[in-house]
Amino acid sequence: MAIKEFLERISDTVWEIPISYKEGMRVPARIYGTEKIIAELDEAVYDQVTNVATLPGITKYALCMPDGHFGYGFPIGGVAAMDVEQGGVISPGGIGFDINCGMRLVVTNLTYDEVKPHIKNIVDRLYERVPAGVGSRGFVKLSRNDFREVVEEGAQWCVRNGYGWEEDLELMEENGCLQGADSGKISDKAIDRGFNQIGTLGSGNHYLEIQVAKESNIFDPELAARLGIFMPNQVVVMFHCGSRGFGHQVATDYLQIFLKVMESKYGIKILDRELACAPFNSPEGQAYFAAMKCGINMSFANRQVILHRIREVFSDIFKKSPEKLGMHMVYDVAHNTAKLERHIIDGKERSLLVHRKGATRAFGPGMGDVPERYKDIGQPIIIGGSMETGSYLLVGVPSGDQTFFSTAHGSGRTMSRTKARKTWRGDKLLKNMESRGIYVRSTSMPGLAEEAGGAYKDIDDVIEAAELAGISKRVVRLTPIGNIKG
Repeated sequence: MAIKEFLERISDTVWEIPISYKEGMRVPARIYGTEKIIAELDEAVYDQVTNVATLPGITKYALCMPDGHFGYGFPIGGVAAMDVEQGGVISPGGIGFDINCGMRLVVTNLTYDEVKPHIKNIVDRLYERVPAGVGSRGFVKLSRNDFREVVEEGAQWCVRNGYGWEEDLELMEENGCLQGADSGKISDKAIDRGFNQIGTLGSGNHYLEIQVAKESNIFDPELAARLGIFMPNQVVVMFHCGSRGFGHQVATDYLQIFLKVMESKYGIKILDRELACAPFNSPEGQAYFAAMKCGINMSFANRQVILHRIREVFSDIFKKSPEKLGMHMVYDVAHNTAKLERHIIDGKERSLLVHRKGATRAFGPGMGDVPERYKDIGQPIIIGGSMETGSYLLVGVPSGDQTFFSTAHGSGRTMSRTKARKTWRGDKLLKNMESRGIYVRSTSMPGLAEEAGGAYKDIDDVIEAAELAGISKRVVRLTPIGNIKG
C-alpha cells in the first residue's frame, strides 16, 4: 500500500503515519507542513522518518519539520527524543556529519542607503578575510594541542584570546561551550582535519550574507526591536557554517564503532545502517557524546572567529569601531546536535536526548537556557533561505512543546546538487543576481549553481507552515544584498 494511504491528517499542518505502517515502529511519525509541502515531499522522507520511529527509547513521535528532505539516516529536518533512562540510543545519523552546523545573526546601526555604495568592497574584503570553499584554512594558527583546548572550550577560548566580546558568549546556545567535551575521545585523524580550519566557511550551502530588514518585512516591530532590529532598512549580517572536516571525521569514526557493537554487544537491530547507534548510557554512547560536544564547541569557535573578522572588515570600511557600528550579536543557534533536555511527557518530567538534524531548537518564553534578555519573549531562531530569496528571524512559542521545542532550519532542498548543476550555470546566475541587487562572490561556479534558489523550497512556505503549526513565530524577513558562498 502506498505511504500516502497511511497518512492521517491531524491538522492543517500536522500529518501522522501510524505505527501499523511499518513493522518495528515504536511510535507514530509526524510530518509538519501545509498541503502544498506535503504534496511535494520526497517519498524517501517517509521511509526515513518511519525508520527513525523504530529506534530504542524513542519518545512520543519521530518528527520531520516543514523543510524536511532526504538525508543520511534521519531526514534532514528530523527530530527524535530518546528517553535515556529507558534504553534510549544516540545516533550520529540523527545529528549529522557537520556537527553544530548553525546560524549566527549580527546587527549593525547602518542603513541600506549607507551600505549600498560600499557593498562590493564589503563583500570583496569579507571574501578575502573569511576563507571559503573545500579545504580552506583559517588565519588562527593553532598547534594540535591548542586545537584540543579549543574543542573543549569553544567560543570561550576565542573571547579569552581576543576574538570577540564577553557579551557574545551570553548570546549563544550553551554560552558557546557545551560542557563535558573530551578531546581524549577524538581521533588523531579528526584533529588533523580540523586544527587549521577555525574561522572558515567551508563549502556547500554555507554562506556569509549581508541583509536588509525592510520596513514591510518587519512583522512584529516590538519583538524586532527587542532583538536589535529597530529601524527600517537596517543592515544585518547572517552566516551559516559548522565544524568542517573535524565534525565529519568525528561522526565517521563513531559510526564505524557503533556498527561493530550495536548488534553483537547490545542486540540492537536497525532497518538502515545509516541509523547506527548505541545506548546513550553505554561506554560507546558516552564516548561519542563527549566527542560530539567537541564538534559542537569547534563550530561555536569557528563562528566566533568569523564574527571577529566581519567586525574588522566593517570597522576598516566605515572608519568606526565595531562598538560604534552597533555590531552586536542577536543569537547563535545550532541545527545539528543531540542535547540532554528536560521535557514534560504525559504529565511527567523526563530526561530526553533530543536529536535535531537540520532542525533548530525553539524554546518558548520562560523555557530552557535562553539568554536572560530574551526569557520573556522566547528564544531567537535564525532560519536561512536560499541566497536568492531571503531568511527569517523568529522566536519560540509555548505551543512548541509538541515538537520538543524544535522548528525548521532553512528552506530545504527540492533538487539534488547534480541536477541543479545541470539546470543552472553559475556564471549566469551570478550576473542575474547582481542585476537584482545581490552581489556574490563564490569559490566555485558549479558550487554556486548547486545553491540556486530554484533548488530549494520556498522559504515563505516553510515559515508559514511553522507558524501555522504553532512551533515558532516570525518576527522579521531579511533580504540579501551581498553573499559569499563556499
